[in-house]
Amino acid sequence: MSRYRKTTMNWFINFIIRVYTRITCRLDMPNLDKFPMRGPLIAISNHTGQLEVPMLFAHLQPRKLTGWAKAESWDNPFLRWVFGVWDAIPVRRGEVDMKALKLALKALEEEKIFGLAPEGTRNYNGILKRALPGAVIIALHSGAPIIPIAHWGGENFMKNFKHFKRTDFHVRIGEPFRLKVEGVKITGEVRQQIVDEMMYRLAKLLPVEYRGEYSNMSKATEEFLINLH
Repeated sequence: MSRYRKTTMNWFINFIIRVYTRITCRLDMPNLDKFPMRGPLIAISNHTGQLEVPMLFAHLQPRKLTGWAKAESWDNPFLRWVFGVWDAIPVRRGEVDMKALKLALKALEEEKIFGLAPEGTRNYNGILKRALPGAVIIALHSGAPIIPIAHWGGENFMKNFKHFKRTDFHVRIGEPFRLKVEGVKITGEVRQQIVDEMMYRLAKLLPVEYRGEYSNMSKATEEFLINLH
């Protein structure tokens, strides 16, 4: 696909998503302007799989956004086309996929936003699950700043859609930070602590009933995080 055609199709898809979501949802996204308009950025988010992926791709324009998607999705002709337009990166789940990691690092070098769901899988009820330590690898290798994106309400989208009801979809953006790991031996235990600290940043943006595994804020530490502002 030529660059011009891809740009045109990207604009068209994002336009359709914007129109569709404004019809089917009441959007509450008051601080999208917190996103830096340039430079590499890792955006961590909870993942219900209903609305947030197309919503963020469409509403964070003109910033270019990419992320991993399960390799099996490319077996679906429609998803293969959409993910091709969005430059999504196929990843093989259940193994260390070095090609997917290298493509993600390349995207960050090109100053794209890389979207990452530390929970590792869809969370259908919107309540946070314990994050997986593997999500830290790209942050450690890239050194890119990280920004949390919390959303809720989208887990009700399909139920509301079937009953011709609009969905209240809320998005909140947190403060950007970096990892602080100089002189630290990165063990599996350390990776888990880092991802938990990242997730507590995300949980703070959510209503209490959605915080799940990260409800107890007294356990939140920030040993490996440093604020950028």
